[in-house]
Order: sequence, then C-alpha cells, then structure tokens
Amino acid sequence: QVQLVESGGGLVQAGGSLRLSCVVSGRTFSSDAMGWFRQAPGKERDIVGRIRWSSGATWYADSVKGRFTISRDNTKKTLYLQMNSLEPEDSAVYYCAAGPSPSDYAGRWPYWGQGTQVTVSS
Repeated sequence: QVQLVESGGGLVQAGGSLRLSCVVSGRTFSSDAMGWFRQAPGKERDIVGRIRWSSGATWYADSVKGRFTISRDNTKKTLYLQMNSLEPEDSAVYYCAAGPSPSDYAGRWPYWGQGTQVTVSS
C-alpha cells in the first residue's frame, strides 16, 4: 500500500501562484510513477501532469504547460506541483496519484490522496 497526503490548496486571485505538496509513504518502491489530477464540479478527473520518480521525467497537459511544474524531493518523499499564472479555469480539487507506470487515465492509478481544493478568483 502507498499513502498520499496532499496539502497547499487555497484561495488565490487570478495571476497568482500556489504550491501543492503530496507526502508519500508506504510501499513506495512499487510506485515509480506519480501524477497530479484535478476535478472540477460536474466534470471528470483530468490529468494535470506526471513524473517518473526515478528519472524525474515529466509530462504536462497542454492546458497547464508552461505554467505548472512538477518536482519531487527524494529525501522528503514529497511531490510538488508549482502552479503559476493561475486562471479561474484552474479551480478544482487537486489530487496526487501513484502507480507502477504512468497513464493519462485516472482509472489506471491505484493510489490516491484525499485531494486539496484550489479556488482561483477572477
């Protein structure tokens, strides 16, 4: 089992920044892929980006490319999502996910955090 705990969400004005954190614990050796997803009310859970824990290789959805950055701290076993130039359309519950291999589809990730709310006001 892998446990994930997100933090860092909140209310921010458009154009502002937030950094989300996701602390990872448990059988982490079985989950080299980490991802960030978001889900707005009435919408599906969509991928924001993902990272290979071992290599640091990242991938981003077009909607956030150039504004969001995923990073990880191996010593702290923490995943980060730095969000800059936030827009009202970025408002959602943000989730971190872990699994043995990366995927763009939420259903293929076995481990999830509880989510953290991000609200961007215009």
